[in-house]
Amino acid sequence: MTVTYVIDGSRVTGLERFWQVIGEAVNGPGGYFGRNLDALADCLGGGMGTPDDGDFVFEWRDHASSAQALGHEETARCLRESLSRVHPTNRAAVQQRLEEALAGRGPTLFELIVEILTSGTAPGGLRLL
Repeated sequence: MTVTYVIDGSRVTGLERFWQVIGEAVNGPGGYFGRNLDALADCLGGGMGTPDDGDFVFEWRDHASSAQALGHEETARCLRESLSRVHPTNRAAVQQRLEEALAGRGPTLFELIVEILTSGTAPGGLRLL
């Protein structure tokens, strides 16, 4: 039987809130299901609350609200924040991504998250509603 995890997009107001919403969707109040994009991909591999047989799907309701909240502005904010923490060899690439986001170009956080959730590591897939 397929397990459906509902992401309430109306509750997503930024990236930090997204981590809370998806964590609660999978593992209940206070639940964890990643706190960065790499961790999200790792969680999808199993052992973090999803069924061992991989029979699950994410249903992202009101995804349009999330797309706005996780758009270029939030992407730029997160990239700006990460600049001080990235390895010096990655700083130029992050700066370029930041400039793109500030100009309203390049992938948004929403698009990156959707890509991860719909990739081969998410066996059940994703429904955007």
